[in-house]
Amino acid sequence: MELAFASRLCFPAPKQYGREVNRCPSNGYAPRRYYSRKKSPYTVACTAQQAQLSEVALETQKHELLRAVQDTQRGLVSLEGYCSGAPIDLVKLDGTWRLQYTSAPDVLVLFESAARLPFFQVGQIFQRFDCRKKSDGGSVDNVVQWSVPSLLEEENGATLLVSAKFSVVSARNIYLQFEEINLQNFKISAQLQALITPAILPRSFLSLQVLQFIRAFKAQIPVQNPGRQGVGGLYYLSYLDRDMLLGRAVGGGGVFVFTRAQPLDF
Repeated sequence: MELAFASRLCFPAPKQYGREVNRCPSNGYAPRRYYSRKKSPYTVACTAQQAQLSEVALETQKHELLRAVQDTQRGLVSLEGYCSGAPIDLVKLDGTWRLQYTSAPDVLVLFESAARLPFFQVGQIFQRFDCRKKSDGGSVDNVVQWSVPSLLEEENGATLLVSAKFSVVSARNIYLQFEEINLQNFKISAQLQALITPAILPRSFLSLQVLQFIRAFKAQIPVQNPGRQGVGGLYYLSYLDRDMLLGRAVGGGGVFVFTRAQPLDF
């Protein structure tokens, strides 16, 4: 509601950003000013600063998560809300990922066995996705590096490779269909090599054949039978960016924390 009377004295209005449309009329009444809507430089700066703070907070939480799990095999996933509902980016998913933490029983049993058995060691565990040129799925290799002390090289004496195909079934879910298990990349220790081919004796053809057989040995175990439904599982990829991957095995199979790793060469 406008005032019925107004003084002829016009006090300067506070500074505003925008373009003045109408000037003060000459009828003696207080001027009415209109301004076009335009974001001030301050508002634009605040928006950019908020985006930067959000990115910093995200990186901080990722760092804190890795610190929390670096000395234990149990931890807490705290980043899942950042990209919940967003579709899976297969270009980002493609590549090699190193396991930093898991609560999955089928993986923890490996660490528990290594803790109890002096002749068994578990090294690094990886997942390798091949899906860059796909739109609805791809292939994935679960890679476990293991060893038998004194017979094979420490922690990386052999490789357990579980291969699977996966398909995208919803925005954040993939279904894995396991195909086969491979035992390969055997690297014998210096002690075993010296036992097979002593340095003080000339290497015979037989001893060289034994070394070559061990290094090239590869055992393949099919997981699925022809005409039958193979072993599979549903996984929820709860977070994915350029250097971190979080996932859950649907049905209580545990959580996984991965970080980007260098490509594996088999």
